[in-house]
Amino acid sequence: MSAELIEERSPADAPPPVRPRRTPVRELPEVRWAALATAAFLPALALDLTGAPAWLWAPLYAICYAAGGWEPGLAGLRALRERTLDVDLLMVVAALGAAAIGQFLDGALLIVIFAVSGALEAFATRRTADSVRGLLDLAPDTATRLTPGGAEERVDVSALRVGDTVFVRPGERLPADGTVREGTSDVQQAGITGEPLPVDKGPGDEVFAGTLNGTGALRVTVDRDASETVIARIVSMVEEASEHKAPGQLFIERIEQRYAIGMVAATLALFAIPLALGAELTETLLRAMTFMIVASPCAVVLATMPPLLSAIATCGRNGVLVKSAAAMERLGGITRVALDKTGTLTEASARVRGIRVLPGSGLTEHEALALAAAAERPSEHPLARAVVTAAEERGLRLEPAADFGSAPGRGVRAVVAGRTVQVGSPLALLDGAMPPLERPGDPTPPTGGGDPVRTDVANESSRRATADDAAPAATADDPIRTATTDGPAHTAVDQDDPVRVAVAEVEDGGATAVAVLVDGRPAAVLAIAAPLRAGAAEAVAALGQLTGTPPVLLTGDNKRAAARLGEEVGITDIRAGLLPQDKVATVRGWEDTGDRVLMVGDGVNDAPALAAAHTGVAMGRAGSALTLETADAVVVRDELAAVPSLVALSRRARRLVAQNLIIACVCIGALVVWDLFGHLPLPLGVAGHEGSTVLVGLNGLRLLRTSAWPGAARTGRRAAGSETMSGGSSHP
Repeated sequence: MSAELIEERSPADAPPPVRPRRTPVRELPEVRWAALATAAFLPALALDLTGAPAWLWAPLYAICYAAGGWEPGLAGLRALRERTLDVDLLMVVAALGAAAIGQFLDGALLIVIFAVSGALEAFATRRTADSVRGLLDLAPDTATRLTPGGAEERVDVSALRVGDTVFVRPGERLPADGTVREGTSDVQQAGITGEPLPVDKGPGDEVFAGTLNGTGALRVTVDRDASETVIARIVSMVEEASEHKAPGQLFIERIEQRYAIGMVAATLALFAIPLALGAELTETLLRAMTFMIVASPCAVVLATMPPLLSAIATCGRNGVLVKSAAAMERLGGITRVALDKTGTLTEASARVRGIRVLPGSGLTEHEALALAAAAERPSEHPLARAVVTAAEERGLRLEPAADFGSAPGRGVRAVVAGRTVQVGSPLALLDGAMPPLERPGDPTPPTGGGDPVRTDVANESSRRATADDAAPAATADDPIRTATTDGPAHTAVDQDDPVRVAVAEVEDGGATAVAVLVDGRPAAVLAIAAPLRAGAAEAVAALGQLTGTPPVLLTGDNKRAAARLGEEVGITDIRAGLLPQDKVATVRGWEDTGDRVLMVGDGVNDAPALAAAHTGVAMGRAGSALTLETADAVVVRDELAAVPSLVALSRRARRLVAQNLIIACVCIGALVVWDLFGHLPLPLGVAGHEGSTVLVGLNGLRLLRTSAWPGAARTGRRAAGSETMSGGSSHP
């Protein structure tokens, strides 16, 4: 979009912001009960302090006790029935104990502060949920569906089915994920992908539910049910993440019961021992109850989850799905990053960049491409799609393919128009090393050694490896170093062999070479390449600065193409020619030496490495189902710059957890010492305890602010800038 067009867009034309839905405060039961307890406490306090008769303020105190204490008391009794000691029950017991010795005011104050604290926690938790559920407000409730006859009908979005065609007028929000069939327009996708400017859309382009259509009308074919749209996936995965607790939270919960039992024992000792030594009953009981209140670990328990869940919600609003609080916590602890090539550092959609017809084949470029595309059409591999797309763009007629079969990591073979066509790895095809074919539906034969589960995944995913498996697998001790004065490594090629010369020239140009054999004779070499993702070099530099270790490229592509890409993005440690099991071995080798590896990939062949790594991140737009299931986080918009932002946000969440634990422990320690060695009034102890709990909870919600994600992105950009400057200073 030109600068002139940007300037002409008036503020009135800008898409209206969709604000997250807010649950009215009055709808929260915790708030209603806290309000009733407070409403009863305030007049009772005034009457009590002015010396009014007990029959005036006693019923109000009773209402206060009942309204503020029944819910935590009932929950505590249920927990006690399951042999679990709930801290909430201890608060209620302390309030009733104060009332039993005539300290109605102190007990009521404890109930009110405890109820208000619980209401604030409920409000904070609901705000986190609202910020995520608010994404659903992006999608409209109804859609204009076109019937087979072309008529329009207004239907609920839930009634749309895959294959339906919907009509979207200018200014309307798209009702479903789909593909544009007719029309052109500019679509504002900021709510889903984070892209600040509208994106031009035309026939064949993908669009998302909830995005705002611009000035044109679109006819869109529905690709996903309403429950499977990008928005729905974000919401469901973030909500699922809130149910998985971080390791730090699990550790706190494990020690909470022991701590609570010890605290009760200490409280009983603090009451019984002085009383046995002749201390006054009321003062001793108040001191013991104050100790039980201030020593309760409420703030410690609340220290961990709010920051992590807030970070997950913020990531979800910006197109990154983190599947659990444990994954969010792990992301901040990574020490090394490994990246896949095709679909991760490069765009997922590879394209045929050139066709080299070999002497003696008797074919034209179009004929060679048509034969290769016909053989590749049944294949699911990205390179196969690139070949078929190239043929379709040229308007070539593709003959039906018979006897189709594939060999893991090597290529395909089919009979097209009576001719046997083989397409795949030059090394395998030209050396006659094509192993036995797999027919669709045949079980994958096991390979030697290793974990049978990993072997199955590797075999299934490596039918064509990643980009090309022509080169032998690199080892962890033999990475390609691209930052040398000699440039990328070159392989000696027999200049009298036109086939190998063509392959070498394609690979030297940074593309992947795909050989085409017709009736057993080399016919052509296809050059296939994918464009580099925008901002890939900056993301690589930022990840290196954040971890303190240069990122590593793990790819099944040939060494020349991998080395050329490494030069473009600034990666010097390259492991090329890797099959899926080789990637797993490399990742496990790092993990065994103490590194915590973040693996970033997109294909099925990356799934084993994602599972083996400390943390896995998948590129979501073109990622396979297995990869999306295996990864700990998914970048919906396929923006590589989101990965360093994600790591930076996770580290900030971990810092907030540490801050919360320090705040909680300092407050509890100070109040306990004051009560044991001084005289801490019960109301002040209650205020200090509940105040620290509320402070910890609110501190954890700071990452819900809209500035949290841009702040993490700025951290990533500063890290990239520091990496660039340090790299520049070392190479004058």
